[in-house]
This record gives sequence, C-alpha cells and structure tokens, in this order.
Amino acid sequence: MRARALIRIVQLGIKSLLLHKMRSGLTMLGIIFGVCSVIAMLAIGEGASYEAQEAIKKLGSSNIILRSIKPPQDSKANAGRSYVNEYGITYGDVTRLESTIPGIKRVLPMRIIRDEVRFNTHVQQAQIIGTHPIYAELNGVDIMRGRFLTEIDEIHHNNVCVLTVSLAESLFPYQDPLEQEVKIGSDYLTVVGLVRERGTADKRPQSGQMEGQPLDSNLYVPLATTKSRFGETIFKRSAGSYEAEKVQLHQVTVQFKTVDDVEVAVPMIRTLFKRFHPKTDYEVIVPLELLRQAEATKRIFNIVLGSIAAISLIVGGIGIMNIMLATVTERTREIGIRRALGAKKQDIITQFLVETVVLSVGGGLIGVVVGVATPMLVSQLTDMRTIVTPMSVLVSFGISGLVGVVFGIYPASRAAALDPIEALRHE
Repeated sequence: MRARALIRIVQLGIKSLLLHKMRSGLTMLGIIFGVCSVIAMLAIGEGASYEAQEAIKKLGSSNIILRSIKPPQDSKANAGRSYVNEYGITYGDVTRLESTIPGIKRVLPMRIIRDEVRFNTHVQQAQIIGTHPIYAELNGVDIMRGRFLTEIDEIHHNNVCVLTVSLAESLFPYQDPLEQEVKIGSDYLTVVGLVRERGTADKRPQSGQMEGQPLDSNLYVPLATTKSRFGETIFKRSAGSYEAEKVQLHQVTVQFKTVDDVEVAVPMIRTLFKRFHPKTDYEVIVPLELLRQAEATKRIFNIVLGSIAAISLIVGGIGIMNIMLATVTERTREIGIRRALGAKKQDIITQFLVETVVLSVGGGLIGVVVGVATPMLVSQLTDMRTIVTPMSVLVSFGISGLVGVVFGIYPASRAAALDPIEALRHE
C-alpha cells in the first residue's frame, strides 16, 4: 500500500514538472553541466597522470639511473684556447658501485654518441648506444628480426650493430638491412638485428630529449666496440680554438633485487658519488621516488579538478532550490487544497522532494552520458589520452542525487509548513 502511494506521488511529481517543460529543462542544465564537467575533467587528469606514471614505470621501480651531466664552465677563462673538458661517470664508479652497494642484481653501463649513420647515399642522424646485451631485457626492446648484441660481440669487440626499425627504414628503403654494412665516421658496422623500443612504435623523437631516453632512431653497438672504435673524447672545433669532451659513460642503470634495496641504496650512492665527483657532473634518478611523487601529484590534481567541477553541481543545486521555492509560491493554493482534503505534511514534503530528485537524477543521467562522450571526443580530436573511471561516474551521479535531496529539503519544508486556511485564501 505504501509503495503504491509512493508511485502515485512520483507520477504526480513528474506530471507537475512536465507542465513547465522549458523551466524544468533549464533547471536541469546546471546538473547536466556539473556532472559532465566532473567526469570529463577527472578523465583528462587521469589520462595525463597515467601516461606520466607509465613513462616512469618503464624506467623500472627497482632501478636507479645515473646520468652524466656537463657541469657549468667559466667561458671567459676558456676563451681563445684549446682544452679538454672531462666529466661524468667513469668505469671506476661502476666498479665501486658493484663492490660497495648491497642488493645490486646487475649493472648496465651505456656510452651514447650522436652522429650520422650512412648507407650508400642515405644519411640519417642517430643515437649510437654502446651497451651490454642485457640492455634488451632491462629497457624493454622487442627483437623484430635477427638478434641483439651478445657476450661474444662484447668480448671480441665485434664490428656489429642493431638498428631500430625506424632507422632501418630510413637507411634501407629498398634493401634487406640484415648483413649490410653501415658507416659511422670511418668505421663500418655489420647489421645483425632489427629491434623496436617498446612504447616508441608510433612516436618520433622530440627536441630536448635527454640522452639515454628511448628514441626511434637508435643504433646499438657493443660497449667495448664503442670504446675502441669511437674513443672517449669528442672534439668540437670553432674559430681559433677547439673543445674536447671526454666522457667515459653517459648513463648507468643499476638494477636491484627488491624495492627495499633501492630505498637503502639511494643515500649510499649519493654519498659515494659526492665523494668522488666534487664538480657534481652527474645526476641520480630514482624512478621509485618519481613514481610516488607522480601518484601524490595525481591525487592532488584529481582533488583540485573534482572540487572545481563540483562547484558546477552546487550552482546547479542552488538553481533547483530557487526554482522550487518559486514553485511553492505558485502552488500555494494547490497545497492548501491538498491539506484540506487530508494530506499530511509528510506527503507534501515527499511530493516536492520527488520533484527535485527527478530534476537532479534526470540531469545526472544525461550528464553521465555527455560526460563519458566528451573525453572520447577529446581523445579523437587531440590524441590526448583520457581515462573515464567507474568511480568518477558513480561519484558524480551520486552527488547529483544528493544535491537534489539537500537543496530540495528547504523548499519542501516551506511547502509543508504553509497554513492550510491561509493557503486556501491565496490568490
């Protein structure tokens, strides 16, 4: 019996709203835009955060990355003369790491050179990476054809190389790259494999990227071959002088057995390098710390975006309350008649609450549809990743229903508090 009465009240509420379709539609717009903005803004923030965290995860949460950086120089002191600028990580640093830092699983040194790679008349700028065979496993490389570098190549200083697919397509538009020879400077290297860096299949190198980052134009050479063929000193000539940079290793990736070992090793590595590198010609990158910072930033970002978007819902709720207060004034005589015929205060409150909830829930449903469609449209038009989470949909829709109840209580109470006799006299 009670359920039938409630259904009847809901039907009356919907009928009352349909009598003023335009007003009801405009009132719902605030809720629609509020729900839509909450879902869309959180989806955009979630997508941006996801890409940042994925980039950090590729570095490995159980890794510590050491990079050589060029220390600032006194340009006036070096003007007009020749000199050799020696800086960065050395083979001695690698030996000290392996012998003093506990929990190390393996160490991957890298020597990085940017130079032209030639095959016949085809020339391409590339990043030449001298490294060990474990690079493929540590940095996520898919072998498309042939093989990667081996320990035999390292021991015998073999003149072999492995190309990324993109570089191979540029140098060998018509030939099969395998077993062909490419020229770097005055040295020839035999191509033994084609690989693809994971996550770079559809991305071109961007300006400003740091050495050691995955690019789609890489050429991999045994570290021993890089040292013997290209040396450790890079010469840069200018009018009246020349500059030479001597760097033994550009990057060292230290992989640990567990994440706990990483947290223990970080202060030890920083202390060790500070002792042997007074010029601070290195940087220590801890992906685990970056990942935690990214997660904390994501939480703050979502709270800020959600709060800004929630203001729209509050504004929509105020609009509902305003309209319902006006409705109470318009329907004063109707309320008086219902009270005279035996309706209780609870019935009047329920009727007006039903109308506000119908407005807010209806607007919430439409807002959810528009809010889910908006990030998809943004992704299609801008190539920006967006992620709509079920939690954002549930929270925004739940808040829209709550807004209807909260902002409908006062108008409903005003309607129920009207004196029946005074209401009947109202014109």
